Amino acid sequence: MPDSRRIEPGADLRPAPIHIIVNDRVTLCYPGETVATALLAAGVRGLRRSVSGTPRIPVCNMGVCYECTVTINGLEAQRSCMTLVKPGMRVEVADEA
Repeated sequence: MPDSRRIEPGADLRPAPIHIIVNDRVTLCYPGETVATALLAAGVRGLRRSVSGTPRIPVCNMGVCYECTVTINGLEAQRSCMTLVKPGMRVEVADEA
């Protein structure tokens, strides 16, 4: 997935990248990022769907709104804004568009 949405994409101070698996696709991210940050930087826009089917995205980025919930390593309804990425982490989102 593209890296063009990150601030200062060529920053030399960044640690070595790691990879997570998002809907069975390898996705580049960096240690210290939250899952929500990695997903947004990779261009993923719909993390889950509301009861009416509307795509939902992170709103508060501090764990209060629960709009960013995804499945992480098989555990449903995990707050992506409160979870740091780990190498090989498997993330399932409802909608990547």
